[in-house]
Amino acid sequence: MSKKDELVFLPLGGVGEIGMNLALYGYGEPANRQWIMVDCGVTFPGLDLPGVDLVLPDIRFLAKERKNLKGIIITHAHEDHYGALADLWPGLNVPVYASPFTAGMLEAKRSYERSRAEVPITIFKEGDRITVGPFEIEAIGVNHSIPEPMSLVIRTPLGNLVHTGDWKIDHAPSLGPFTDEARFRAVGDEGVLALMCDSTNAVRDGVSPSEEEVSASLTKIIQSAQGRVAITTFSSNVGRIRSIAKASAAAGREVLLLGSSMKRVVQVARDVGLMEGLNPFIAEDEFGYIPRDKVVVILTGSQGESRAALAKIARDEMRNVAFTAGDTVVFSSRAIPGNEKAINDIKNGLVEQGIYIVTDNEALVHVSGHPRRNELQQMYQWTRPQILVPVHGEAVHLSAQTELGLQAGIKTVPRVRNGDILRLAPGPATVIGTAPHGRIYKDGSLIGDFEEMGIGERRKLSFAGHVCVNVVLDERYDFNADPDVVTIGLPEFDDEGEDMNDTLYDAVLGAVESIPRGKRKDLAMVQEAVRRAVRGTTNEIWGKKPVVTVFINKL
Repeated sequence: MSKKDELVFLPLGGVGEIGMNLALYGYGEPANRQWIMVDCGVTFPGLDLPGVDLVLPDIRFLAKERKNLKGIIITHAHEDHYGALADLWPGLNVPVYASPFTAGMLEAKRSYERSRAEVPITIFKEGDRITVGPFEIEAIGVNHSIPEPMSLVIRTPLGNLVHTGDWKIDHAPSLGPFTDEARFRAVGDEGVLALMCDSTNAVRDGVSPSEEEVSASLTKIIQSAQGRVAITTFSSNVGRIRSIAKASAAAGREVLLLGSSMKRVVQVARDVGLMEGLNPFIAEDEFGYIPRDKVVVILTGSQGESRAALAKIARDEMRNVAFTAGDTVVFSSRAIPGNEKAINDIKNGLVEQGIYIVTDNEALVHVSGHPRRNELQQMYQWTRPQILVPVHGEAVHLSAQTELGLQAGIKTVPRVRNGDILRLAPGPATVIGTAPHGRIYKDGSLIGDFEEMGIGERRKLSFAGHVCVNVVLDERYDFNADPDVVTIGLPEFDDEGEDMNDTLYDAVLGAVESIPRGKRKDLAMVQEAVRRAVRGTTNEIWGKKPVVTVFINKL
């Protein structure tokens, strides 16, 4: 250990936003730190990113630090924590540590998508300890809405860190593990320099309801329903799937799984021994032969995804599965911000068919996997950190946990956002610099930044369309033939009923003919004149300026 050694924390995603979690911990002299990465997640694009499939964290900081990155630890298999791993790992090629369920999910995703690189996984689970570079890392079991989540104790010569990952306290979960209070207390007794803590529900008072209560509520709904019951939930919530299957069996109902991601998750859960004690699920082609009051469907689509099973049912597009008036659909989930309209569209489609809708506004059918304020206070009491670093949340969530931590007597709660390099030791916790950070985009089979992927131009096209013009001039710089004008995404007629293409055709003629023949030798000038004329004419008629592409050719 050198006197110049420092312990630093550097988030490249997930701090100041929900999703895309990626944290780096560094130890050593500033010019030669060794790093570990915790999680490598994605977020999902909104309508402002047309055509983009996934949003990934920008890891260009690691380009020069590649030789110093010693390993990647994945806390659990939610997309916002592991979804970018397969796309980013080939450029890093370092050991990856994850639980059996997470490893199985990664392999299932690779097989399904076919194009992803194989990522070798070293199994690391609750109770295990590993040494990665200068760090000794212990996995502590916590409860969350997915199998095998874990918090990490990261031991270094300059102090112990606790990285909570996603967690909550549930004394009656449908699927373990319990959040290991005894182990957290023991680590607190050992001494905790800093706690990096989930802030997602820091604005919510009290304690999260138990999954046992959710299970009881779902059981009541299934038993009292007159017709078919469909329950849509996050496909990764294996505990919820188990609860629904057990409640269905108790009500004398068969269970059908619908949705490819749901089936993949259940197969991985079965492979690691998490689906024991349940009745077999029925096949899709058996659905039509089972009485309406003897079947429950667990299906994808809780976030309004247009190609998911629930959306297809709302549009009556499923081949073997259809619902009728009097059936019930339960949304055992919460709406992720930004998905509300898509979800409401599906609800409206179901209501039009006479189907009853149940959400968490009507009954306790969902509970979050993240800690509320009382649970956060318990974690503070267990670990007794010198420093609290709120992570995993937008500004409002981080601020709420900052306030809560200070009220709880934690003296140091630094303000940290993506890209900040926080020195934890030696000396007071201080942001000592920033690192390159941001977002990159998976677009089809390619990955790149905003400009490389052409997303800005694509966004322009989505607002105002495209006009393509081809002009051929003869040897005297007159029109050799009529110019070609092709419009995409523009109105067909103007407000006087004139054909838009004809109007733009006249604008092209006028632009070229207004240039003296002797000056038309400057083809670039002609090209720009035509472009301006087309954009100006369209704006005058329509009030919008399209993207315009002009080709000028001379024979």
